[in-house]
Amino acid sequence: MNTYAFPLICGADEAGRGPIAGPVVAAAVILHPDHPIEGINDSKKLSEKKRNALSEEIKQHALAWAIAQCDADEIDELNILHASLLAMKRAVEALSVQPEKALIDGNRIPVGLAMPAEAIIGGDAHEQCIAAASILAKVERDRQMLEWHEQYPQYNFKQHKAYPTKQHLELIQEHGVCKIHRKSFAPVKRQLERDMGEVTS
Repeated sequence: MNTYAFPLICGADEAGRGPIAGPVVAAAVILHPDHPIEGINDSKKLSEKKRNALSEEIKQHALAWAIAQCDADEIDELNILHASLLAMKRAVEALSVQPEKALIDGNRIPVGLAMPAEAIIGGDAHEQCIAAASILAKVERDRQMLEWHEQYPQYNFKQHKAYPTKQHLELIQEHGVCKIHRKSFAPVKRQLERDMGEVTS
C-alpha cells in the first residue's frame, strides 16, 4: 500500500547491450518529488564526470534505487535481449520500496513483473526516472569494466569498456578470449573458431 502523497513510479534501464564482454547492468529508480535533481539526462548525452556526480546524487536523494545484472554466461545462455530484460526485472524487484508502476526503456516489458509496466522507446530522453536509471547502470558497468581491466590488462578494458573497437578486436586476436567475453557474439565466436582451427590443424 502506498503511504506516500505521490504515485510510486520507477524507471528501469540497462547499459551494456553492445559490448562483447562483461555483464549487462540494469538499474531501477524511484525519484522523490521533494528532492529534485538537476541535470538528469540520458546517460549517453552526459560526460563521464557528470554521470559520476549525478550517480552519487541519485543514490542520495532518490526514494529508492537498485542495481542488478546478467553476466556473460547468462547473456550467452539467454541472448542479449532476454538478459537485458531479466537484469531490469531483477533491478525492479530489488527496490526497497515496491513501485505501483514500472517504466521500462525500450519496446519490451520484462516477463513476470509484479506491477503494471509500460515500455517507452527512447524513454531515457522522456522520463527522468528512466534517465536516472540509465545513469546508475552506465556508471556501475563502467566501474566494473575498470575492475576487469585490473584482472585482464592485456585487453585494455578501461579504454573501450569492452565495445568491439578496432583495438579490442585486435587484442582478442592477439591474446585470445577471456572468461568475461560473450562467446555467442560474432567477433568472439569467430575468434574461438580460429583458435579451434589452430588447435586441430
